[in-house]
Amino acid sequence: MSFTDFFWTSYEGLPLHARDYAPVGESQKLPVICIHGLTRNARDFEDLAPKIAATGRRVLAVDVRGRGLSAHDPNPMNYHPGTYAADIVALLDAAGIEKAVFVGTSMGGLITMVLTSIRPEAIAAVVLNDVGPELSPVGLARIAGYTGMASRFETWDEAVAYARRINEAAFPAYGAQDWDAFARRLFNEQDGAFALAYDPDIAAPIKAAAEAAAKTQAEGGAALAPPDMYPLFRALAKERPLLLVRGGISDLIDPAIAERMHAAAPSMIYAEVANVGHAPMLTEPQAWAAIENLLETAP
Repeated sequence: MSFTDFFWTSYEGLPLHARDYAPVGESQKLPVICIHGLTRNARDFEDLAPKIAATGRRVLAVDVRGRGLSAHDPNPMNYHPGTYAADIVALLDAAGIEKAVFVGTSMGGLITMVLTSIRPEAIAAVVLNDVGPELSPVGLARIAGYTGMASRFETWDEAVAYARRINEAAFPAYGAQDWDAFARRLFNEQDGAFALAYDPDIAAPIKAAAEAAAKTQAEGGAALAPPDMYPLFRALAKERPLLLVRGGISDLIDPAIAERMHAAAPSMIYAEVANVGHAPMLTEPQAWAAIENLLETAP
């Protein structure tokens, strides 16, 4: 299914982009906004978005600032969920959307949680893809280890090998064709070489936080605790459908975290994708069945 390019600007004037998939048939159903993870872009939803559009919903798959066709931020310290959530509010205003269903993968789920503190009335239902109010330090360390590092390769084979090396633990069943398709979501061709489709400086806030923590510990201070996201998560789960899709071998949302999330939000729906890590593509049968059910009950 084809899409059109939707452009809008952030409140400070940064040009931003989303893929806009028209609904199939005439429908009064709410649109769906899909938000990708830290180093990814709107292409992550190139298989999911048409499936959702076929149910009669418009789909906007966002390129978060610094990714895909959205502009890079001249101030790298703006690369954090608070800024991204404000960009989503600007998108809602530009597109004339008062309320939508949100699908958030990894960082996209954190952005959706932050959105509850800015415009909660805009959120009709939520799919959290392998993300929650707390995250395993194992997965966080892995992601921090490659974000903003190697970003350009001279041959396509090198680009595919990189995509596989970074992600093969999450997708052990993938074959050569799968990795080629996966890499095409990650890379842009530039001047005969292949560059990752994100600003390497998105890692700047992560590095700054790590350096500040190391300095504090070196000076004998206590390690800074991560912000408590559970109040936002509880607000997100209140009086709206909420689905957690978890990769069965995820290193970011482990079973204990999923249990604590369910305890905090007993009405949360849960689906697990076997033999997939962080993060499912959401077209897997287990994931899609749960999403389709949520969309049937959502306005």
